[in-house]
Amino acid sequence: MGEVVNLRKWRRTRQKAEADAQAAANREAFGRTRAEKERDAAETAKREALLRGSRLEPPKE
Repeated sequence: MGEVVNLRKWRRTRQKAEADAQAAANREAFGRTRAEKERDAAETAKREALLRGSRLEPPKE
């Protein structure tokens, strides 16, 4: 026969594991420092400025 399992403990354990996984995902997605956010914003602005500067003008009719 199988092992006797207390369902309440099993559910709590499963919920805790799911909460830990969600917390890890949130730390990865939102856990950046202000300096990292500012650096990424500066890189994006620089990239967009480079693209804007290298656009070709459409021919005038």
